[in-house]
Amino acid sequence: MKEPRGMRNNNPLNLRHGHSQWQGMKKEQTDKEFVCYMNKAYGYRAAWKVMNTYYTRFLRGGKAFTLSAIIHRWAPPEDGNDTTAYLHRVIQLTHLPGGQPLPCPATTQGFETLSQILAAMTCVECGIKPEEVPADHIRRGFQLAFPHVKME
Repeated sequence: MKEPRGMRNNNPLNLRHGHSQWQGMKKEQTDKEFVCYMNKAYGYRAAWKVMNTYYTRFLRGGKAFTLSAIIHRWAPPEDGNDTTAYLHRVIQLTHLPGGQPLPCPATTQGFETLSQILAAMTCVECGIKPEEVPADHIRRGFQLAFPHVKME
């Protein structure tokens, strides 16, 4: 069976090309739609940075940083996504409520909560089972994104 595109690109959350020059991007980008990283930890680093940006922008805009808000921003229906199904699957995998405010991603509490969310989003994005999610890469991505946060 062929490895999912997000895993082949070391981009398990399928971040699209944009204006950002992400740390850890491969020099040669072989996928025209999605960013290719040197390893999965860098793919997760980018996802952690995006989550932290969402946190800041949502709060600045007077909106709560919730699982529902994240998924509606990450996979909006206007882009052809089944946002409701995506959200329900992430809730099912994490057992987190969709409307509860979440902690800042750049904290140890944020790591504990959002690592579950990123793992579940990986399952949705790549069509893989929870046991196939590279949890060690999610942790390393967090450490790359927020080296100032002391992990326990």
